[in-house]
Amino acid sequence: MLNDLLTLAKIREGNIKAFEDVFRRYYSPLCWYAVGITGSMEAAEEIVEDLFYQFWKEKETLPVFRSMKSYLYAAVRNQSLQYCEHQEVRNRYREFVLSKAEDTPEDTPQEQMEYRELQSLINTTLSRFPERRLQIFLMHRMEGRKYAEIASQLSVSVKTVEAEMTKALKTLRTEIENYIQKT
Repeated sequence: MLNDLLTLAKIREGNIKAFEDVFRRYYSPLCWYAVGITGSMEAAEEIVEDLFYQFWKEKETLPVFRSMKSYLYAAVRNQSLQYCEHQEVRNRYREFVLSKAEDTPEDTPQEQMEYRELQSLINTTLSRFPERRLQIFLMHRMEGRKYAEIASQLSVSVKTVEAEMTKALKTLRTEIENYIQKT
């Protein structure tokens, strides 16, 4: 534990060698631990790599109160469980959409045309979004990511993500209302 505290102090001071030593020591075991939870080596490696990225990025404020090993394993466990929950939500949604598609009768040609027009309007509106707003919108609405997850991944505040989503939804709402009034 004392060794961990000394290593952590070096990392907080920006000692890249100390960080690399921790990375080399724990990367592979953490990946295998994450694989045991997620069932996917690709997901496990992404989780562990993201953990070490955050670890280095937030080195001055890391909340390591126990051993570094305990902190790393707890963080990987939490991220792995979050990944599994996210996958479960996506699978349930996919099943829901597929079951609805089977239950609904074929759309009329009029409905199909209206759908294509609306889809075109949405795509045109999205193409005019600034890059970051579009990225945030797609991560939240298409990938199902939470605001905190998006903020962490893009290195912005949660408030920024909220503001960008508010602007995106307001723009889409306005464009759709204008379209409806014209028809």
